[in-house]
Amino acid sequence: MPLDERLLEILACPEDKGPLLYFEDEDLLYNPRLKRRYRIDGSIPVLLVEESETVSDAEHERLLAKAESKGIRPTFSERQ
Repeated sequence: MPLDERLLEILACPEDKGPLLYFEDEDLLYNPRLKRRYRIDGSIPVLLVEESETVSDAEHERLLAKAESKGIRPTFSERQ
């Protein structure tokens, strides 16, 4: 079950407070700045730093390429 659009608009990384990329088909939220992914468990994002996983460079590149090819955008726009 996909996450609600209104929820996605406010989801942020608990560490750097920046936007995340949502990969619905993999049940994960990804912070490309920190190379950290957060799992989604039963439609509930687990946004705990201690439960997150740091990804390898290869996985980081895969996720960025997938986001680009599928048009996945950050959960919100960072304010300048």
